Amino acid sequence: MADLGKTTETNETTPVSPPQTLRFALNEVWSLAWPTILTMTSFTVMQFTDRLMVGQIGKVEIAAQGNAGTWSFAAISIIMGVVTVVNTFVSQHLGAKEPEKGSKYPWNAGWMALAAWFVIIVPFVFIIPHIFKLINPEEVDAKLVSLESMYANYMLLGCVFLVVGRGFTQYFLGLHKPKIITVSTIIANIVNVVANYILIFGENGIDILIFGFHISLPGIPGTPALGLKGAAIATVIGMFMETIIPFAVFISPKYNNKYGTRKNWHPSFQTIKSLFKIGWPGSIQWGNEIICWALFMTVFVGSFGTNDMAAGWIALAFLQLSFMPAVGINVAINSIVGKYIGAKQPDIAVSRARVGVALAMVYMTICAVIFVIFRYEFVAMFINSDQYSAIEREEIIRLGANMLIVVAVFQTVDALGIVYTGALRGAGDTVFPGIATAIYSWVFIVGGGWVAVTFFPQLGSIGPWIAASVYIILIGLTMAIRFERGGWRSIDLLGNNTKREAGRAAPLTIGPPAFETDAAMSDLVDPPEPN
Repeated sequence: MADLGKTTETNETTPVSPPQTLRFALNEVWSLAWPTILTMTSFTVMQFTDRLMVGQIGKVEIAAQGNAGTWSFAAISIIMGVVTVVNTFVSQHLGAKEPEKGSKYPWNAGWMALAAWFVIIVPFVFIIPHIFKLINPEEVDAKLVSLESMYANYMLLGCVFLVVGRGFTQYFLGLHKPKIITVSTIIANIVNVVANYILIFGENGIDILIFGFHISLPGIPGTPALGLKGAAIATVIGMFMETIIPFAVFISPKYNNKYGTRKNWHPSFQTIKSLFKIGWPGSIQWGNEIICWALFMTVFVGSFGTNDMAAGWIALAFLQLSFMPAVGINVAINSIVGKYIGAKQPDIAVSRARVGVALAMVYMTICAVIFVIFRYEFVAMFINSDQYSAIEREEIIRLGANMLIVVAVFQTVDALGIVYTGALRGAGDTVFPGIATAIYSWVFIVGGGWVAVTFFPQLGSIGPWIAASVYIILIGLTMAIRFERGGWRSIDLLGNNTKREAGRAAPLTIGPPAFETDAAMSDLVDPPEPN
């Protein structure tokens, strides 16, 4: 056999074999994962801070924000689940050494999202107040329904920036240039937090106790305190900032010269059809899961009262801190798997997915331990204002602490579901995860929640949480088995079936393909020079 890099007897050049070491694999995954982790962490910290600020207003406000945000996102996620597959197409074209073909996908995802926003989201603005009236028990203060409706309307109308811009965000992730998104997200989140502080508290400022430290920040004279309405406005401002920065970079002269990012601005029915064909299961997956979580919190947990809802949203705030960085690894693995499949090296895609799973499992296991140790202190952070009575504070802390124990139980297995779902999406295997998630979520989150409330009311609001934990554990195991069985190897998004057969027979290696190895190091201030 000819040496690697030499010409064989058939005059075919064998590519240089990259280093087959675990360290190299870790470095490659981490070089793409850390910017996406930072992106997701920044977004989660923004949401966490947002909820922490709203928690200082009162328990009704924090319940209203959580309920309205979840029901709004249930509608928004229907669109988001489709446009997210831009990452898959762009990364596979990158792996196939044809990155210039990827620029048509974000444009068409944007056009599709805009149309869907008008057809789905705008009518939902008029429907959602009736949903809140239906799902909230009669004894709940009418103030809760009013605040929920107000917050949801801001989210639904303002999300046009989010859904239209998501395709451009996914483009840079698929192109293995995540730092652009990291920078834009951090800037957007800083703007959001500052706007939150100004618009929520106004000239009154904020007085809060965190881990025994008293923090007092002055307000801005003459600025009205808008409360939850201010939080809603600030979130819309953040959505706009998060969209405009990646779009500006996408159409910049340097990226246009390199990848032709401006030429495909017009709608293409064929491209939209391709996006929808692969993306609709993600829409089903996201939409069903969020609707089920919305029912879980507002109907099942909410049936036990406002204190339980407030405690539940506090527990979910910490849950987001644990799983959103894992979602960052999910996005990175989506891009890496897509790139190696485009390069016809599926076995390397498998090894990278496993590295991503290991990183996520270690991180989320550490989070589980921290949640258990500091569960009382974590919940108390949200309810230190004088808006709560001593009895309310004690009850919410007790409930939230118990919920954090349940959250800790499923942390490690949750990492399996999160990362393997990203790996399957990168391979173009979206139908099974979408259908499985939809079935599991209705059976265990909704069905299990109903069983817990109806037949085991003595468990209180912990009952629905136990049912939800069963769902998360089963999803994690199912997605792991699905990916490791390898059925996705027969999927061919780019029409290279003949070449893909050779890729499926490739030996297991750990190194990257011999091109674009430094793509993950590209950033906002130093885009690639034109060819």
